[in-house]
Amino acid sequence: MSFTTPKFRPRQLLIFSLMGAGFFSSACGYSQDEWDQKVRELEAARNQLAAQRTAHKKCEQDHSDAVAEIDQLKKQLRERGVNLDNLSASLKENMKALEEYKRRAEQLDQIRQRFENLRNRLKKLTQLGLKVEVRDNRMLIQLPGDVLFDSGKDKLRKEGISILKQVAEVIKNDPDLSKREFQVAGHTDSAPLKGGFFRDNWGLSAMRARSVLVYLTNDDEGALDPSHWSAAGYADTDPVASNDTDEGRAKNRRVELVVLPDVEEMLNLNSLAN
Repeated sequence: MSFTTPKFRPRQLLIFSLMGAGFFSSACGYSQDEWDQKVRELEAARNQLAAQRTAHKKCEQDHSDAVAEIDQLKKQLRERGVNLDNLSASLKENMKALEEYKRRAEQLDQIRQRFENLRNRLKKLTQLGLKVEVRDNRMLIQLPGDVLFDSGKDKLRKEGISILKQVAEVIKNDPDLSKREFQVAGHTDSAPLKGGFFRDNWGLSAMRARSVLVYLTNDDEGALDPSHWSAAGYADTDPVASNDTDEGRAKNRRVELVVLPDVEEMLNLNSLAN
């Protein structure tokens, strides 16, 4: 007894295929639409994976090309004598220098503000006819010697006492100025002293500075804190005008109240005064 495989027409095969698919999907619990949706999702995932693989290969190639280009540039620089390590070190040094410059600029700006504040406070003294200036990196108040003293003397004149009294009031009533350090500096012209108690211009300038200091710090007169004051005599070593004329010698005979800078202000004040 023999068996032969039945022959089906294409139409019959299509019918059987559809019936089989329907049976399979029904057996798995999915409808035909759901099954088709899953097939579409799978196909989309496959396409997305393929696109990602293509992009990944391109990234790898771009990276490889970039590394090759960098190596080529390094080679060219070395051939031209450029040391990349030194270049990197120089860049770091320049960045460090820039940061230091910024820090110093900020510090200078703070000091500038303090300087301007001090100068504004001292402007009150200019209203008394006194000269306030920055000279030799020092801020000072210049008092005319001929108003303070008679020629060759260290005793204060009545007019000089009046000026010093007003100066003391300005400083004493200003909380910032009253805490500053001051030096009273005596100066003379170049005309030599002929004998007398002071013997020379050094003695005269020092004693005139002492007279001003004593008045300003005396409790019954200027009443300023003596711990913030000192005195020095410079004779004719620091002229502000020529000693060849009467007018110049008169300018050199003076007493200056020098505002001593704080540690934070130890810089070139002349640059701030301009």
